[in-house]
Amino acid sequence: MSTADQQPKSVRWARWSAVLIVSVIGLAAFVLSFAALRDLAVMAHTPTHLAWLFPVIVDGTIIQATIAVLALADSDERTFFTRVLIAGATVSIGGNIAHALVSGHGALAAILAVIAPAALLLDTHGLAVLLRSRNTSPPEPAAPVVAVEAAESPVPEPISAPNPMPMSSPIPPAPIRPTTPPPVRVVQPFQPPRPVPVAVPSGGN
Repeated sequence: MSTADQQPKSVRWARWSAVLIVSVIGLAAFVLSFAALRDLAVMAHTPTHLAWLFPVIVDGTIIQATIAVLALADSDERTFFTRVLIAGATVSIGGNIAHALVSGHGALAAILAVIAPAALLLDTHGLAVLLRSRNTSPPEPAAPVVAVEAAESPVPEPISAPNPMPMSSPIPPAPIRPTTPPPVRVVQPFQPPRPVPVAVPSGGN
């Protein structure tokens, strides 16, 4: 949804009305200042077909510097264009006063001559402010911040060391009794039996 759709109709109507009125007034002031500066350039022996360039340069510088100052509101380069704007406004107002005095219309005409360039400066600045505020989107409402509690991570319980087993009193070692080795039996080697002599009867009987 665009910025214009988000604004009430009454606000948009008032804004566009202000833009239209400021544009008409600024255009009228530009025409009057343009005519005075052009005549001054002709009096300064500027060729007639080129005299219109003088007010274009002076008043055009005011318009350009005003737009640049608003566009660079947050930049350091704004200082340069602010000085350009002051210089352009000074030249425009001074040229209109000089035109009234040189033309022989007196001090009252010189005072009235200030109105046109001053109105051009103010109306140009006001128009730029209106257009810039229209193009600047309003800040979106901040989303409600939902407090999300962090899930508590289970804290591991400290592992307790197992209770040490009760130390029993040391068992005294059983006394070692000397053992008598069994008697060793000596095995005699096997001897075959001796033959018994047999008596042989003699033949004298």
